[in-house]
Amino acid sequence: MRPEVRYARNGEVSLAYQVVGEGTVDLVWIPGFVSHLEVIWEEPSSARFIERLASFARVVLWDKREQGLSDRLGCAPTLEDTMEDLRAVLDAAAVERATVLGTAEGGPAAMLFAATYPARVERLVLYGTFARMAQAEDFEPGVTDDFRTDFLDRFDVAFGGPVALEIFAPSVAGDVRFQGWWARLLRSGTTPRSVLDLIEMCFALDVRPVLPALLVPTLVLHRADDHAAPVVQGRYLASAIPGARYVELQGHDHLPMVGDAEAVLDEIEEFVTGRRGEREPERVLSTVLFTDIVGSTERAAALGDRLWRDLLASHDAAVARVIERFRGRLVKTTGDGALATFEGPARAIRCAAKIREELAELGVEVRAGIHTGEVEVLDADIGGLGVHIGARVAARAVAGEVLVSRTVRDLVAGSGLEFHSRGSHDLKGVPGEWELFALDGAP
Repeated sequence: MRPEVRYARNGEVSLAYQVVGEGTVDLVWIPGFVSHLEVIWEEPSSARFIERLASFARVVLWDKREQGLSDRLGCAPTLEDTMEDLRAVLDAAAVERATVLGTAEGGPAAMLFAATYPARVERLVLYGTFARMAQAEDFEPGVTDDFRTDFLDRFDVAFGGPVALEIFAPSVAGDVRFQGWWARLLRSGTTPRSVLDLIEMCFALDVRPVLPALLVPTLVLHRADDHAAPVVQGRYLASAIPGARYVELQGHDHLPMVGDAEAVLDEIEEFVTGRRGEREPERVLSTVLFTDIVGSTERAAALGDRLWRDLLASHDAAVARVIERFRGRLVKTTGDGALATFEGPARAIRCAAKIREELAELGVEVRAGIHTGEVEVLDADIGGLGVHIGARVAARAVAGEVLVSRTVRDLVAGSGLEFHSRGSHDLKGVPGEWELFALDGAP
């Protein structure tokens, strides 16, 4: 269940916050670009990230003023505003001393708070953040004015949709479900005018003079290919903060909950508690669908690189659209196919048949394999035996065929879907014989 939303007061300003977890260590998270205390729980990767934090700490989440469920005053908060608002939230949550986690735009406020109120900060964790974003004569690590202009233009023109997701989270930029959540978070967390004010404010920040005064234990985390905050920003922070520990992680996502989120969480847990928790992969029952283009190598050679890329783009768009229509989740495209998951096998079968139909209109012949079993959720990807079996089933399909395991056939009994047996098969790497069934006609 989502934690209760409470309110702290800083003068006349009301600040929404939540407390989750019952650990002996208090941790407060100063959010980055945009937040909303209800919408953040709607995305599984975001919820998992918070729940992992809450497994070893009592976590305080909050919406900064002008964002989410907190008061909207019509102007971006200053660093001093955010610092004093944080103190009010800590008081309301009965937190005397906490680890402060500052991500992205929350980092400068976290640094200022730790330098101003060191008695209230046990440790400081900085992820994907900066002391100064903009380039200057005395600050080469900053980004150019062209970068700033491009950022402003993106949000000015396309606010309301999944703006700049290819910068914030390129690994899931093609995930239709994640796109919808990101767009909703932006719309719920801020407004078209406020987001431009926020971007301008971020590029005006400069807390470099604060860094030598940071005497609390500090961990700086940064992904090596972060598209929104270049890694030189993190390296600079670590070199300028006395005694800071710097960990450079692999990946190009700016949002900490996507990509290898567990690597981020492992470092935070070890820094905060002195121990590194063991990862327990989340296992769920799911129906997996694999599709691929029949004869893709020969087709690519016949078309040439440019026409083949155009065809693949049309293929990917059609597949994503159909998967969304049947309430599936596109996990990833595979070069000449796709992997998706569904909560029910009947929807996966009907989706595969519709993909076959729509791609035939493009002159593309596909095959599909479907299996229902236990899968491991690996951030934006999936793994485990269930996925392996699904891939092997698809490999046994012939052109234009939707092939399913016996498990799937049995689960959809009574649905009106008809199949014929394709016999028993050895599936490479999977024990035993597997009876497979081909879908008859159009469902």
